Amino acid sequence: MIVSLDHVQLAVPAGSEDRLRAYYGRLLGMTEVPKPPELAARGGCWFTAGPVSLHLGVEADFRPAGKAHPGLRVRDLTALARRLEGAGYRVRWDEALPHERRFHTHDPVGNRLEFLQYEPDSRDTGGS
Repeated sequence: MIVSLDHVQLAVPAGSEDRLRAYYGRLLGMTEVPKPPELAARGGCWFTAGPVSLHLGVEADFRPAGKAHPGLRVRDLTALARRLEGAGYRVRWDEALPHERRFHTHDPVGNRLEFLQYEPDSRDTGGS
C-alpha cells in the first residue's frame, strides 16, 4: 500500500522562520518551497533537497524533539560537520552502526537531526 515517504514534519515555535531559513536554507543548502496559501497563514516553512522534503510546522506548545529525528543521508559528512561546527552547532559523532558514519546535531530551535554517510568496510567485497 505505501509506495514512498512524502515528507517529514518537525514542530517549531511561532516566529522562528527566519532562523530556520538561515539553517535549513543557507547552512544546509536546502531549497525553500512556497507553502500553499491555505497553509502559509499558519506559519512555518517547507524545504526540499532532491527527494527529501521537510515541513517545519508551528506548534503552539512547542517542545523540541529530543529523541525522534529524521535521518538525512549526505555526500560529504565531514564537510557538513565542519560547516555546522563553524556556524556554532554542536556535532556528536556516533560509531554504533557498521558501514555508517553518522552524527547528531540540533537545529536552531532544538530539534534533533541525524546525518549519515554510507562507508563500506575495506573487507566488504559486495557479496559472498
